[in-house]
Amino acid sequence: MPLTDVTTDLDTRTLTMTCDFPVTPERLWQVWADPRQLEQWWGPETYPATVTEHDLTPGGFVKYHMTSPEGEKFPGGWEVIAVDAPHRLELRDFFADADGNPVASAPENQMVIEITATDTGARMVNTSTWESAEDMQKVLDMGVVEGSTSAVSQLDALLAA
Repeated sequence: MPLTDVTTDLDTRTLTMTCDFPVTPERLWQVWADPRQLEQWWGPETYPATVTEHDLTPGGFVKYHMTSPEGEKFPGGWEVIAVDAPHRLELRDFFADADGNPVASAPENQMVIEITATDTGARMVNTSTWESAEDMQKVLDMGVVEGSTSAVSQLDALLAA
């Protein structure tokens, strides 16, 4: 499994996941840049994602929903803040309504993805920051660490293909 570290810090309101892969940064970037590849790993294994909009440019949006084993859909989205392909992506990550619009009452976070070259391939560091410790605790209670761990565990097979 590529996940090498998961750190949660309520004081700084951050969740940081570090993953190492035996691929180039350019190849790793494609799992974000290509909506069909994103669908193969974004979301826990039992909640596959369907990307309905994918504009990975500043000011653009990525909208998706995850589907439970029972068929229930859970919409989410990202507003793209900054892009420095293939090294850095900054997003506003939010829960969405059925139309893909942010749900104002739900916690959202700022997500920064950094991809760097290593001696053995590429490292991806994903840092999410919430506005409050209470918002962060809500998503921790929802299982964000377990869900994210399940999601990134699917990257090995995708990157090997």
